[in-house]
Amino acid sequence: MRANRKLWATAAICLSVVAGVTGCGKGDDKAADPFAGLSADDIAKKAVETTKAATSVHMQGSGKEDGKETTVDVTVDGKGSCKGSMSTAGEGKAEMVGTGGDLYIKGDDAFWTASTGGEDASAEGPDFGQLLQGRWMKSPAEAGESKDSDNFCDLKTIFADMEKETKTSGLTRGEDADVDGAQAVVLTGKGDKDGESTTLYVARDSAKPYILRVVTTGGDDPGTVTLKDYDKPVTVEAPPADQVMDMEQLMKEALKG
Repeated sequence: MRANRKLWATAAICLSVVAGVTGCGKGDDKAADPFAGLSADDIAKKAVETTKAATSVHMQGSGKEDGKETTVDVTVDGKGSCKGSMSTAGEGKAEMVGTGGDLYIKGDDAFWTASTGGEDASAEGPDFGQLLQGRWMKSPAEAGESKDSDNFCDLKTIFADMEKETKTSGLTRGEDADVDGAQAVVLTGKGDKDGESTTLYVARDSAKPYILRVVTTGGDDPGTVTLKDYDKPVTVEAPPADQVMDMEQLMKEALKG
């Protein structure tokens, strides 16, 4: 599952964002610019650093990944708690819950078929969708620490990928925009050789200039990611034990077949 890495390059539609409210002027007076004297690049760098320091975030994205429509919706904090879902056209949908270092995954048949190598592989090996029958598969803490893990519940990794994917140079500041009731500074980069360009929407707040939205157009993976509920507590509960199958149980069931 590559949800973390792809959160910054998914979606072709705009989703709503709730973020910190900035100050407003009275009457027709315009509020003072919280970024006066800063270049577009400086604002972007400040936004990235501020966002990286957040203790939690709710991220939503929808768009194309490898040519397929993909959606991701995840809430995650810095303590390893997370909950969300992801889906890809033709490859199914899965819900995910992470708590106490364990990751629980509940996918539909199409998800498990795609995750285990496709229909050809499923014909030769166990049918995980059938074995689980709507239950959650538990991936233990030690598996989550693997270097091959996508770290779905690792906020630091998510933000590290964000920083890597987000351009902070060669940007131009445009007209401010309203992002679902929150004022945002709009920073747009020039298109690269593949025609891909990125626009950042940054909260118009000098104290907490969080990134509210990232829009990528052109290129192979156009899309939009929105972010909200920064620093809010994330409450997660593990699925009921009778709805969970761990890896050992799953393999025993597979061997029976």
